[in-house]
Amino acid sequence: MTHQQTCGEALVKLLERRGVDTVFGIPGVHTLELYRGLARSSIRHVLVRHEQGAGFMADGYARVSGRPGVCFVITGPGVTNIATPMGQAYTDSVPMLVISTVRATTDMDKYYGRLHEISDQRAVTAPLCAFAATVLSPEELPGLIDRAFAVFESARPRPVHIEIPLDVLVAPVGGDWLPAAPATRPRPSGADIEAAAKVLGRAKMPVIIAGGGACDSGPDLTRVAELLGAPVVTTAAAKGVMADDHPLHLGCTLPCMETQELLGEADVVLAIGTELAETNTWCDRLTLPGAMVRIDIDPAQIDNIYPATAGVIGDAAAALEALASLLSGGKPNDTAAMEKRVLDIRHAIPKSDPPLKQIHRRVLQAVQANLPETAVFFTDMTQIAYSGNEIFKAPRPRSWFHPNGYGTLGQAMPAAIGAKLAAPSTPMVALVGDAGFQFTVQELAVAAELGLHITIILWNNDALGQIRDDMVAGGIGKVGVEQLNPDFALLCQAYRAGYLRPDGLDELAKCLLRTQAEPGLWLIDVRQDVFS
Repeated sequence: MTHQQTCGEALVKLLERRGVDTVFGIPGVHTLELYRGLARSSIRHVLVRHEQGAGFMADGYARVSGRPGVCFVITGPGVTNIATPMGQAYTDSVPMLVISTVRATTDMDKYYGRLHEISDQRAVTAPLCAFAATVLSPEELPGLIDRAFAVFESARPRPVHIEIPLDVLVAPVGGDWLPAAPATRPRPSGADIEAAAKVLGRAKMPVIIAGGGACDSGPDLTRVAELLGAPVVTTAAAKGVMADDHPLHLGCTLPCMETQELLGEADVVLAIGTELAETNTWCDRLTLPGAMVRIDIDPAQIDNIYPATAGVIGDAAAALEALASLLSGGKPNDTAAMEKRVLDIRHAIPKSDPPLKQIHRRVLQAVQANLPETAVFFTDMTQIAYSGNEIFKAPRPRSWFHPNGYGTLGQAMPAAIGAKLAAPSTPMVALVGDAGFQFTVQELAVAAELGLHITIILWNNDALGQIRDDMVAGGIGKVGVEQLNPDFALLCQAYRAGYLRPDGLDELAKCLLRTQAEPGLWLIDVRQDVFS
């Protein structure tokens, strides 16, 4: 008897034609037709231990590969479990495709108490997506997939959620679906570039702020900075976009008082691919008295809380290349004086380090000195990572990742797993706190099952350290911020991971070198009290 392919099977074939090679998920009674398709495809399925892990792995996969991370999840709890990673991917502009089921079309407007039923599933994900859509017939699905990939390829990349009713998923599909041609990023208009160049050309003290949207424009960004004699400040998402030792590079120092004072003196600020959000600046609002030039692929950012004097919508690299061409004949500002100012600021910032940040600095310097320059770091919401956003010297773009906007706990380790699957030869490191690590600790089983070589650096203070310190500073009694941790050595044994516990910086260096010499899954338990 000839098998008639279903909508679920046809979807998997379409994703395969789109270049999807990995899907993260947990099979369930409502997604069996998707898995029928996976069983007949070349796509690798990664069995996660929780749908939140699926989302974070897809996030890490996408950040390293540049391709969307794809997840298959069930109706109801599968969708609500993956909502948190979708929120993180949304705020950090990460492409992610979440395919879920939903109750049958005949049940859409009713409440029958079906398994996994949720009254309005799409309403859960809509605020966390570029778009969320319900497929009411198989014929609609290819167009929605094309629309999703157009977002990933040509707009500000963000998650997309497509839900397929149970009866549609099993419906027969006669032929194979073909993907649309790849979309391209919008090029900036010549008039907008000229307007921006005029504003910048008049500047006597310009400053550049580069965000994650500038990651692919390093050479052009550096060229514009040199033409203007302008210092460059980056957000955490743009670390590495400019050589750390460039004399105009101020690094990821937006939250620092010295950098904010410099911005207050600027007559023009050029902001590229950044929201200039609270989580970039850690202040309510920067004081920017001068003109503002903004370059962004997202039109909504041109006139957000820092409205543009001149706005350019489009690809950052193309915009900066065009700007450099127009600015190349101008008279340079006093670059030497600005380089000295940058050097003075870079020397001044560490002098104001509080004691804990001084400890972080020593530990991070040891980490950087004893791991390969090719390593990629995924960091969690933990105090040492907050310090690392400024201190760590990223050798290139997309080598240091931090969950900025949404600020989720538990992202780093599963994201490193997804990234390792995307780039098997790249050393992957997760920098986690002891509390946040336990949000997704079960995903260690995935790394062990797949035999992945990942180094986890656990910053261990037996507490939700930042919140505890904030309580103490605010005169609040410590409530719910000091937990009983597991025996991490036994935990590693259970998950077939190596365990190391250094007793100082020299021992930490040896531990780090060992994790690279002996491939496997490693956890280095770095106790804050040992390094204090």
